Amino acid sequence: MRTRTCARTPRLTELGLGAAQLGNLARMTSDEDARGAVDAAWESGVRYFDTAPHYGLGLSERRLGAALAQRPRAEYTVSTKVGRLLVPSPETKHLQDDGGFAVPAAFRRSWDFSRDGILRSLEGSMERLGLDHIDIVYLHDPDHHWQEASTTGVDTLVELRDQGVVKALGAGMNQAGMLTEFIRRCDVDVVMVAGRHTLLDHSAQDDLLPLAQERGVGVVAAAVYNSGLLSAPRPPVSATYDYQPASRELLGRAAAIADVCERHDSSLPVAAIAYPLLHPAVTSVVLGARDAVQSRTNADRLAAPVPDALWEELTRLGLLPEGSAAQAAGPDAASDAAV
Repeated sequence: MRTRTCARTPRLTELGLGAAQLGNLARMTSDEDARGAVDAAWESGVRYFDTAPHYGLGLSERRLGAALAQRPRAEYTVSTKVGRLLVPSPETKHLQDDGGFAVPAAFRRSWDFSRDGILRSLEGSMERLGLDHIDIVYLHDPDHHWQEASTTGVDTLVELRDQGVVKALGAGMNQAGMLTEFIRRCDVDVVMVAGRHTLLDHSAQDDLLPLAQERGVGVVAAAVYNSGLLSAPRPPVSATYDYQPASRELLGRAAAIADVCERHDSSLPVAAIAYPLLHPAVTSVVLGARDAVQSRTNADRLAAPVPDALWEELTRLGLLPEGSAAQAAGPDAASDAAV
C-alpha cells in the first residue's frame, strides 16, 4: 500500500482504519470481529489507525490498543482525539449510552478543551491504548468551542508535541470552514475533514484544501461515503446522507455518478475512495470496518483502478468541480511505494 506525507504530516498509508465500529457504533461488535478488523487491515498494508475516547466511551481505544500490542511500534501510526473528557458516572452504568454506541453508560462525555482537560484526556487515551506517545492528536469537533480550542487547546498540544508525547496535532471536524481557520491561525500539522471532501460534497475544495497545500498541512479525508449513500454500487432509496435519510435530489446525483462509474467498469464506492486522493493535500482516506471482511473490502476498493476518463466524464456532466480530472494523475511527489 502506498503512503503519503506533507511537509508537516507523518507519513500515512493511503488507507486508514477508522475504529468507531470497534467501539460498538450503533450496534454490538464482538471482540473477535474487532480484532479481525484490525488484523485484516494490517495484512492489507494499512498502518494508520484512528480512534477517539468518544467511540464507545473508551472501548474503541482499548480494543485497538490490544490488537496492536504485538505489532512493531515504529511501523504504525495512531491518532486519537481530545475535547470530550470521559467522566466516571457510576449512577448511570446500568443504562445504555445515549451517544450512539452500544455500551453501558459508565462514563459521561464532558466538553473540555482546557489544558487540564486535554492532559487528563490524553493520559486516559494512552493508558487505554497502551502507548507512551500518540502520533496524531486531533481536537475533536470543537464547533462550539473555537475560542478555547484554538488557544488553550492548541497551545497545550504544541507543548506536548515539543515534549515528544505528541508527534503531530490538528483538529477533526464535520465542516471545512473552521478547519480552514485552524490552518490559517494556528500551529497545526494535520486536519481530519469528515464528509466535506466527497463525490457529493465539495466544500473542502473552496478554501481548506488549497490553504492546506500552501501551508504543508496534511488533510485526512473521513466519512467519504457520507454515512452510507456512496457505500453501495447503486444507492438504495433507504440510504442515509450525513446520518439522515438522503433527499431525492442526493439520491439522483448519486445514481447519476453510479451510472458513469459503471460505464467505466468501476463502482460508486471505489470512486468514493479514490476521489479524495486526487488532491495532493490529502494524505489518507479513513474508512471504518466492523470485521475482517469489511477491512479487506476497503483495501480491495482502494486498490481497484479508476480510469482518468471517469473523472473527465463526471466533470463534463457537472457532477464534479472543474479541475478534478486534471488532478487524476495524483500527487506523485507526495507518495511512494509503501511497506
